[in-house]
Amino acid sequence: MTLANIDPAAYASQLASKVAQFQCDFSPFALPELAVHPSAPEHYRLRAEFRMWHQGERLDYAMFDAAKPKQPVVIEHFPTATASICAAMPRLREALQASAILKANLFQANFLATLSDELLITLIYHRLLDDSWTAAAAVLAGELQAHLIGRSRKQKIVVGRDWLLEEFELNGRHLRYQQIEGAFTQPNGGVNRQMLGWACEQAAGLGGDLLELYCGNGNFTVALAPLFGRVLATEVGKSSVLAANYNLKANVIDNVALVRMSSDEISGAFVKRREFNRMKDIDLEAYRFSTLFVDPPRSGLDAPTLELASGFAQILYISCNPQTLRENVVALQETHYISAAAVFDQFPYTPHLECGLLLTRR
Repeated sequence: MTLANIDPAAYASQLASKVAQFQCDFSPFALPELAVHPSAPEHYRLRAEFRMWHQGERLDYAMFDAAKPKQPVVIEHFPTATASICAAMPRLREALQASAILKANLFQANFLATLSDELLITLIYHRLLDDSWTAAAAVLAGELQAHLIGRSRKQKIVVGRDWLLEEFELNGRHLRYQQIEGAFTQPNGGVNRQMLGWACEQAAGLGGDLLELYCGNGNFTVALAPLFGRVLATEVGKSSVLAANYNLKANVIDNVALVRMSSDEISGAFVKRREFNRMKDIDLEAYRFSTLFVDPPRSGLDAPTLELASGFAQILYISCNPQTLRENVVALQETHYISAAAVFDQFPYTPHLECGLLLTRR
């Protein structure tokens, strides 16, 4: 995405082009009617990262074009960021510019926001931060009503919290999610709610137990768990596992067992290729799995995970890469067909398109 491409008037046509490409790519698979979930054309991003550009006494937000990586593009307004970030940006810049302590050797500013209007700002420096910085940062955090983190090499100072609590309504439930600074969170909060709603719609009535791979901070786990008897969820990232456990407790979810394992490891455990101490309290034979839920990285599912997936009655698949999703559908087409499909425009004004499929066993 370049700033020149951000034109709300052109958003609908840009999305239509991406949807048409998706339909073309998946036309060999008897694609059912496609559900299209658009984004708000402006103020949709809950995360933003900027270099801080020093020119004499002046300090500006900046980004860099890949075609001209050494030439900064000064950012006066960033319309893709959520309203709370846009409101904080000029106030933060003015405060930083007015404070020699906060401005000195400042390299980068990262913003993390929530739909529930919490805000966390991380300032990254090329110098050691001392008590004078902490005192000045505390004043700034109070003025901005935000949590603030100062980072430099091997140093992290937290003013307030290093996490936010996201809260929103979904299907009559009030959901809560801890979002830890530096860990993955969905960048487009509005579209994420649409993704959760679609996944719940597909899962309703499937019954049985659920195996979830790549559960992250429990984004889908919390939403889907009430629709199944029991859930076994796996995630390899330590900070994500911590957040997922917090989120299960915060949402009073008691039918989920969470283990820190990769998809390859859990696939090996299912076929008894290897025993894992982390699985010592998990009795796989006691589960009655009906559905596999996956939200993998851009590389898609590896061979062992595809083999595991082929044995499930339903595969609910969220993908951030239509090309690797298509490759996985090809690998599974002898055992499964596409019974529902959707696209979610997480990243307007870019070629990227998030998508979802429900694959049903033939």
